[in-house]
This record gives sequence, C-alpha cells and structure tokens, in this order.
Amino acid sequence: MHDEETGHGQETAGEAAGGLACLVTGATGYIGGRLVPELLGAGHRVRCLARTPEKLRDMPWADRVDVARGDVTRPETVGAAMRDIDVAYYLVHALSSGPDFEETDRRAARIFGERARAAGVRRIVYLGGLTPERVPERELSPHLRSRTEVGRILLGSGVPTTVLRAAVIIGSGSASFEMLRYLTERLPAMITPKWVHTRIQPVAVRDVLRALVGSARMPAEVNRTFDLGGPDVLTYRQMMRRYAAVAGLPRRVIVPVPVLTPRLSSYWVGLVTPVPQQIAQPLTESLRHEVVRREQDIERHVPSPPGYPLTFEESVSLALERIREARVSTRWSSASVPGAPSDPLPTDPDWAGGSLYTDRRELTVDAPADALWRVIEGIGGENGWYSFPLAWAVRGRLDRLVGGVGLRRGRRDATRLRAGDSLDFWRVEEIERGRLLRLRAEMRLPGLAWLEMYCRAEPDGRARYSQRALFHPHGLLGHAYWWSVSPFHAVVFGGMARNIARTAERTAPRHTRDRQPASDDGHP
Repeated sequence: MHDEETGHGQETAGEAAGGLACLVTGATGYIGGRLVPELLGAGHRVRCLARTPEKLRDMPWADRVDVARGDVTRPETVGAAMRDIDVAYYLVHALSSGPDFEETDRRAARIFGERARAAGVRRIVYLGGLTPERVPERELSPHLRSRTEVGRILLGSGVPTTVLRAAVIIGSGSASFEMLRYLTERLPAMITPKWVHTRIQPVAVRDVLRALVGSARMPAEVNRTFDLGGPDVLTYRQMMRRYAAVAGLPRRVIVPVPVLTPRLSSYWVGLVTPVPQQIAQPLTESLRHEVVRREQDIERHVPSPPGYPLTFEESVSLALERIREARVSTRWSSASVPGAPSDPLPTDPDWAGGSLYTDRRELTVDAPADALWRVIEGIGGENGWYSFPLAWAVRGRLDRLVGGVGLRRGRRDATRLRAGDSLDFWRVEEIERGRLLRLRAEMRLPGLAWLEMYCRAEPDGRARYSQRALFHPHGLLGHAYWWSVSPFHAVVFGGMARNIARTAERTAPRHTRDRQPASDDGHP
C-alpha cells in the first residue's frame, strides 16, 4: 500500500523496527478506527491518542497498539503522545460541538502542529473536506470553513504536512453513506432540496484509507493539499438513483423544490434517516456548492493499483455487502455525539457529582448464565428494549424533535457489543463479557443517565439478573424530570427485566432448561 521509493531521510527507530511510528488521533471515530488496522497491516507501529482509551479496549487490534490518554486541546498530553513519532495523523473535528467549535478546532490544530514540530515529527497527515472552486471562504458552511482553516494551520506548522480533501465518502457506516442509503430506501417518491442537482465527486472509503496510509512516506519537500475523488462525478439525484439500482430497488421519483434550504433539509434528513440533525446539517450545507476535485496529483505519490479507484457502484456494492454480512467495523456514530459527557461515572466513590436517583430490579432466571448474557448483549436495534415498545418509540421521536440522536442509530453488530459502540440513543460505556453491560444515555436529558445490566451464575445452574437505571439530575428541571417519569418505571424498567428473563428462558437450549428447578421468586 505504500511505495518504498518515497521514503526519505535517515532511518528512525520506527523504520528500523520494520515501519514508521504513527500517532493516530480520532481512533474512536469512523475513519480513524479503520485507519489503524491498515497502518498495522502496512508494517507500521501505531499509538492512539484518545480521551477515553476504554473505548478502544474491544477493538480487534487493541493489543497491537500503544494507547495514550489525552485530548488534542491539552498541549501536555499531545506533547507526550508525540514522543518518538514519525507520522502524526490528525483526524478529529469539533463538528458543531457548540457555538465556539471553530475556535476549538483552531486551537487544537495549533497545539498539534506546535507539539509535532517540537517532538521532531517528520510528517502530519490530515483529512479535510473538498472545497468548491471559485467560492469565497466566507461563503462556505462553518463546518467546511473550519476544516479548511485547520488544514492551513497544519501546513504552516513547520512540519511537512499532507492535507487530503474528500467530498462524500462512500463506505459501510459512514454518515454520508447512511444518509444516502436511508433517503433512498425509505422514500420511493420524495420532494427534495435543490442541492440534489449539485455535482459531487464521491470517493470510496477504501481509496481514502489507501491515500492516508500512502501519505506516510511522502518526500520531506511535500507540504500541500491533495484532492481525492473516485472516477464518477454525479449529482446527488443521480447518486440516489444509482444506489437504488445497485440495491435492487424500484426507480425513485425525485422532485426537487427550491424552498428547502440546507438548514430545513437537515431537519428532514434527521427525521428520515438515523443521522441526527446536528450531523446532517454540515453534511447538507456542504452540498450547496459543486465539489469536484481539481487535480489528481496524489497519484504521483500514492499510485492506484489495478482496479482502483473504485467506481460509485462498486463502492456502494461493497458497503451493502458488509452491512448484509454484519462486517461493519466502524460507523459514523463510533465517535460520541457532540457535547456528550465523558464524566462523572456512576461508580465513583460516594458519587461526588451530587444526587443520584436509582431504579433497581433483580430476578432469578430459569436459564443458564450464558443464555441470559446472550439476551443482554443482543439488546437494542432490531431486538428492541423488551418493554413497552410504544414508550421507547415515542421517547426516540421526542429526542429527534429536540435535535437528539433518537432510536434509529441501531447497532454496529447484531450480536456483539464492544466498549464505545453506539446503541440506539445509548453508548456502551463498559462491557465485561458475561457479567456487566453499562450504557450511558446520549439522548437529550436534563442530567446524566446510565442503564446497567448484570448477569451472575447461581450455584443451582440458574442465573441472576440485576438491572439498575441511574440518573444524575442537572438543576431543578432534572429533579422534576425524574419524578415526572418515575410512575412509568414499573412498566418500562420492570417490564424490561421480566421480558429479558423470559427471553433467556425461552431461548436457552432445551436440555439446560430441563435441568433447571422451578423459579421460586414468584415472577411470571
């Protein structure tokens, strides 16, 4: 995946060991989580900088990388992570985390560049957005304008920098692909914004990863941007119709109207697709202008092998195949939603955060512990939440209406969870396979909420199921919220515990059920 002739300078410790030493920021995100195994496969050593290293613990490659705890906005942690690094990948964005996200991006980029120069890093590689030609920067969306500024800051850092710019990235689990997929599949006829006529040059995620890995060995004199794009230039309307053809769907009826602005259409996208409005808005705003690559100079340094770059149809077909086979390694929701809290934890001693409301349920289950655990780990997505489906659906819709993620993010994998996975409007905060699943709520709430599910084997061969719902209120509104919904807890949480137990009993292998004594705790 890389050309040895593009190597330069003296051999470093990383190269002597068989590859370069690479730092990857954003490894919990969509691109970063896929880049790490590609770098390892190319023979490089990898260190990941993560605010929450626990989210990387269950990655298939976790035992092959060094993980440093830190944040790109904290100079001391960035500096420590840069030690003995040859190539530093910058794959993080504030993405509308608040009204000052542009300043956050700006500050983080400056810190990253300064610390890379001080540590003697030989190259920075950054993935940004493809900007339209002949459009003043002030007319770009805030998101795209910020990404452009980040690239400029890194190019001026004094460290040779490669800035790769891509428009719509097509791959299983990408936000752009999920938006295209759900719009096309759910709406056989649709009234659409005028941006469906905008020309776009999509690129397969495989080609983006190939360019990222290959950029590590660019010559020292290279300090510039490179445009990425597949062989097809299409309007969004053409992309939807071609997607429908690849997916075997009937031809879609698409009627553009001029009144749907990017902001209004982002709400429409948020209602129809799993992509929440705060992520849909920068995606739709970036489609206002034509985004077509202006040069193909990346081929000089990272030449495409036969069969690459992939066509639009090929990239869609591969993405759908991965979804059907449940082999989606990362998703757009792999990164926490903007503004999601990272602390405190419900396990903190004496819970220094203040009030903590708790709803507890416990049952003995006439099934072995492994049968119970399969039900616990399979919760959410298509399997639902085992109680009062209408209440969960209404809560999800209400969350979408106020700009939250709602219930439609589903699961990355139908049967297996790992720390950091998104799960409808929850995030897997901790998983101890066979014993504990802790979820943190990412819905809009006046406080912080967790849901814990425990599984324990009993001496008689049965299992014990324990469930805790925890809520830390913010202000008077938070306390009022808890007491207003507490009358429904017996139905929602009580029903969940009973139905999880029943499902485990029903799905346990028959020979193990036959050995179980009758339940003595009185639950139905």
